[in-house]
Amino acid sequence: MASKSDHLSSLPRWVSSDGLNHNWVGQAPPVLGPDDGETTHVIDVDPAALGQVIDGFGGCFNERGWESLSWLDEQRRDRVLTDLFSQEGDGCRFSLARTPIGASDYAMDWYSLADTPEDYELRDFSIARDRKYLIPFIKTALEKNPDLQIWASPWCPPAWMKQNGRYDFQGGAEICRIRQEPRVLAAYARYFALYLAAYRKEGIPVYAIHPQNEPASGQIFPSCEWTGEELLVFLRDYLIPLFLKENIKSEIWLGTINHGDVRAYASKVLADPFVREHLTGLGYQWDGKHAIAHAAAEFPDMKLMQTESECGNGSNDKAAGLYTYGLICHYLKRGANSYFNWNMVLDPHGYSTWSWPQNSLITIDRKQDKVIYNFEYHVFRHITRFVQPGARRILTRGAHDHALAFLNPDGALTVVVLNPRYTPMNLKVRICGRMFHATLPPETLHTFSLPAPHPA
Repeated sequence: MASKSDHLSSLPRWVSSDGLNHNWVGQAPPVLGPDDGETTHVIDVDPAALGQVIDGFGGCFNERGWESLSWLDEQRRDRVLTDLFSQEGDGCRFSLARTPIGASDYAMDWYSLADTPEDYELRDFSIARDRKYLIPFIKTALEKNPDLQIWASPWCPPAWMKQNGRYDFQGGAEICRIRQEPRVLAAYARYFALYLAAYRKEGIPVYAIHPQNEPASGQIFPSCEWTGEELLVFLRDYLIPLFLKENIKSEIWLGTINHGDVRAYASKVLADPFVREHLTGLGYQWDGKHAIAHAAAEFPDMKLMQTESECGNGSNDKAAGLYTYGLICHYLKRGANSYFNWNMVLDPHGYSTWSWPQNSLITIDRKQDKVIYNFEYHVFRHITRFVQPGARRILTRGAHDHALAFLNPDGALTVVVLNPRYTPMNLKVRICGRMFHATLPPETLHTFSLPAPHPA
């Protein structure tokens, strides 16, 4: 990893992307000059006005991602993984990652780690399936970044633990919920403990778990509905006591919540003092974007995680990248400590198991023998390349809603600005009584990185 002096010696920098043919283009570095006294159309960046700590950024490991990477020769696969995870160079420098427990909707097919019906002792628990796709994907990422922090969540319990006996939800009268029986809930808590132990044995320490992906909805892919009250019972009476009894060190989070009303999940679960004491944070995705600001206000002691960026429709185009940047701004400005892309790598179709084409940062086109870095890849690295774990978000002021600023632990200052207009924008950024100017072409994304100046 680059040292503090190495990082600062390369500053200042300005890179820009247009989402088309001119992505990650170096521009003449910003020059801080006198403050011209302008009070309108200015972004004020005060390094003393600090927001939340940024824990990091990442993406999700999925079986279909590794299947696509496996088409590449070793050299090009190594390049892709370097560009995602290495902490050197100009890639995304992901420091965090998510992995499914059992099948996600981007598994090759649906499975759990304990598929023997009524096996309450989990005698047949096994991660053998994961050794084909997920574990090789994770281990190659760890080779690029040995400090990569990985958390996990299930999309669905073993199907036999559910009331409908299925991974998915077909609608109608069936009930896509876990059976609320003590022996089932106890077995499911054990399922998490066995998973963590098995992955640790593989050399993959999982630092945190979220008990359910999107508990607010049954889906036509692996899914399971939970109410806030049901999650409270599972956490309070089964999962947390087991972790305490067996001294399991992995964090427990309440996520990944896809409901826009904070009262439906966080308020119900965290009303219990015992549970609140043993939860690290809250994870939100999709409709959860409407709840995160309320969660930050109601639970200032809880960490907040954006757990899955919205997946798009497989277009991988400029509009998708601009939308994703807007989501990143939304979550970070409302207190999120971390943010996760969904699919990092897919084939050109991007189809899920249930035939929804979705976006990815990188496309592996086997027929044309190409590796394509989509605009969303550049959108992420406009932030993740320059914002180190432990950075603090800076609370910017001014009329510009599409700006983010960060102060890194090594003293580097990062300002990210989108010009969403159809016309050029004359940007002015005021920092500690000094100012730099830049003209931003229409619909372009820009990152400025420079040593934090001292007050004038």
